Amino acid sequence: MDFILYSIAGLFSLLCFAIASRRWRRRSPPLPPGPIGLPLVGSLFSLDPDLHTHFASLAKTYGPIFSLKLGTKLGVVITSPEISKEVLRDQDAIFANRDVPAVAHIIAYCASDIVWTPDGPTWRMLRKVCVREMLSKASLDGVYGLRRREMRAAVVDLKRSCGKAVDVGAQMFVTVMNVITSTLWGGIVEGEEGRSTVGKEFREVVAEITELLGQPNLCDFFPRLGWMDLQGIEKKMKRNLERFDGIFKRIIYERKGKQEEEGEGGKEKDFLEFMLRLEKEGADAKIPFTMTHVKALLMDMVVGGTETTSNTIEWAMAEMMKKPEIMRKAQEELDQVVGKDSVVEESHILKLPFLGAVIKEVLRLHPALPLLVPHCPSSPSTVAGFSIPQGSRVFINVWAIHRDPSIWENPLEFNPERFLGLDGGKWDYKGNDFSYFPFGSGRRICAGIAMAERMVGYSLATLLHAFDWELPSGSKLDLAEKFGIVLKKAEPLVAIPTPRLHHDLQLYT
Repeated sequence: MDFILYSIAGLFSLLCFAIASRRWRRRSPPLPPGPIGLPLVGSLFSLDPDLHTHFASLAKTYGPIFSLKLGTKLGVVITSPEISKEVLRDQDAIFANRDVPAVAHIIAYCASDIVWTPDGPTWRMLRKVCVREMLSKASLDGVYGLRRREMRAAVVDLKRSCGKAVDVGAQMFVTVMNVITSTLWGGIVEGEEGRSTVGKEFREVVAEITELLGQPNLCDFFPRLGWMDLQGIEKKMKRNLERFDGIFKRIIYERKGKQEEEGEGGKEKDFLEFMLRLEKEGADAKIPFTMTHVKALLMDMVVGGTETTSNTIEWAMAEMMKKPEIMRKAQEELDQVVGKDSVVEESHILKLPFLGAVIKEVLRLHPALPLLVPHCPSSPSTVAGFSIPQGSRVFINVWAIHRDPSIWENPLEFNPERFLGLDGGKWDYKGNDFSYFPFGSGRRICAGIAMAERMVGYSLATLLHAFDWELPSGSKLDLAEKFGIVLKKAEPLVAIPTPRLHHDLQLYT
């Protein structure tokens, strides 16, 4: 009798548990809606190469948060300020990690840099090293002379090319690259082949790196197939790593040799020297700062700071050439603030509100990273009432948010005036307003905002103050975009500079 009673009680308990579990599953939030996709591969093979516009189109069907099955991975796309705030502010700690692509693991020295290192003590140490020693206001003020030297060298180059068509983006890439490498290790990318030729080669390598970082890779969505490298993407990235690693090794070897000759003591001359001392002495008693970290941070600065900055300058020039009245207004402001008998200094930039509005409008229409760097939750989460599984790849489509007609009036029009006046003054780059956050937000916000502000503002002011610009005869201005992890113009901006103020070249030397 007791056995029968115990059996009935056991069956009753199991039944109650099954009912409770079923009800719990029903109460558990569902995944975000999205296309069903195919068995095994999901929506992987239906992805459009221009992911930012493809995701924006899908959002019109599935809403401001949707999911896609991408092989064995789940992709979640967010296209709303409110939901972006949930991820980047309210649940920042959960979403502060990265789902590291195979090619990023390669180019970032096993994800040993600021961009891809997981949130934690090592990442905080790396960010502190960069922000405090290279990207702080005091550090940037201290190397203004390098920026001035390279910008004036660019003006001299352009004056010698007057009347001829020049590739604006390529010219600015060389300038930005030389500023960054001078700041890092006191050298520039010139060689026997000449400034423009060497710069062109470096630009092609950096462009391929950023393109590979944004290209869907089957190895990421089917990790067990990773060893096969079916698309050859990892092989290409390894070649790029070898090229940069060779440069870094040579520079580090030469610098260590000089340090041994000069002995200990004295202030570091540049960021590399500081990092080498840190590598020798240790950044933290508990967290080693290794030679891998040294090279990974060099890679971050060279790759992350060059193309994003030069592309923004190129976009700004293209948009203003499309609307010459905006270029004229920016030049009139420069003439009033700088004068016609002087040259632009970085100290002028804060006195140029219209130029600042131009830059903000460029970054609204053409954010450097249209999907930011994808985030990855470290634990299961609920966002906007939907379940986001641990390990998902979360894309924030800032490009689409910046073009949302419910937020922006005439969102496709290039109109810097929207950033002037009482309403326009509220927009900045700090990531506090999730209707406008071109550099991201939260703890993984871009570390190089201050550097980018200075380089873009100073470069644009100089180009507009020193020259008038026109298209070559018979050519048309194309504003089509080319998607990658970095957004760029599909066709380079080729324009003819003409001196405005007839300065003697000695003013720029």
